[in-house]
Amino acid sequence: MVDRWIIIAKERAGRPSDFIKAQKNEAKEDSVCPFCPGNENLTPPEVFAHRQPNTQPNQPGWQIRVVPNRFPALIIESPLKRQGEGIYDHMSGTGAHEVIIETPDHSTQLADLAETQIFEVVKTYKERALDLTKDLRFKYILIFKNHGQTAGASLRHTHSQLIAMPVVPKLVKEELDGSQRYFDFRQRCIFCDILKQELEDGRRFIAQNQDFISLAPFAPRFPFETWIIARQHFASFNSLNDDEIKSLAQILRITLQKMNRALNNPDYNYIVHTAPSDDPEPVFYHFHLELMPKLTQIAGFEVGSGFYINPTPPEAAAKYLREI
Repeated sequence: MVDRWIIIAKERAGRPSDFIKAQKNEAKEDSVCPFCPGNENLTPPEVFAHRQPNTQPNQPGWQIRVVPNRFPALIIESPLKRQGEGIYDHMSGTGAHEVIIETPDHSTQLADLAETQIFEVVKTYKERALDLTKDLRFKYILIFKNHGQTAGASLRHTHSQLIAMPVVPKLVKEELDGSQRYFDFRQRCIFCDILKQELEDGRRFIAQNQDFISLAPFAPRFPFETWIIARQHFASFNSLNDDEIKSLAQILRITLQKMNRALNNPDYNYIVHTAPSDDPEPVFYHFHLELMPKLTQIAGFEVGSGFYINPTPPEAAAKYLREI
């Protein structure tokens, strides 16, 4: 789909359980956490919140709180401008960068929340994405989570992030282009074909419910990389209804809990893969979420070649998670 080669180097690792770490660095622990109730003055004013009745904005009493990032990658106040400098291009840093604080509880992971709470987190992703899609300057809304220090989380308090961008990111464009090439040749969605084959094969299957399937991709970049793919064909995360959001929350919770038990609460990233804002339902694309625990490091070979070395076959990883 994206013309990427992966090296599965089985001789570099033993059993999947060898990735379990006795100790793990935690994300930075501030003496005063800006994401905890009572410290709302330490963040920018909230742009969205799920609150208890009769509580005021930017005060305690929230269940989920969304605030602009204090150190944004892109800023919403910037006018969108492009200009050339010889053969080079400049673009203004126009966009939005928000933090979704998933719970008031400082010590709770996302995987430990009740299914109903994770439903509210995922629904908040959708509500913020829909709101930002109204701004025609934004071409793509990237929703992602960094959990743990090695995954890039600067604070321990569980949170996700959303960045609205004036361009479609390169990696997303490559995935869209690869999906379209496959569709143009076969008149079928590559993700639908992947689902059919993986369910028939069974070796890389991890878990499922009525709307989603969790599996190890055929050529994973990282050990225990996991994809959650929608059973029904649709391209945009924003098209999920409440029942489908409940299903996504359920299988995300199951998959994270399996990974935590199998690998001793690893650091991880996950990314929501959805269609661009200005083309929300291309027939060739398919909504999914990619989850990657941080068990190995990218080094010179990966940077220099674009290849990834993964010491764990996806069949072994899936079997290990499936049996947890």
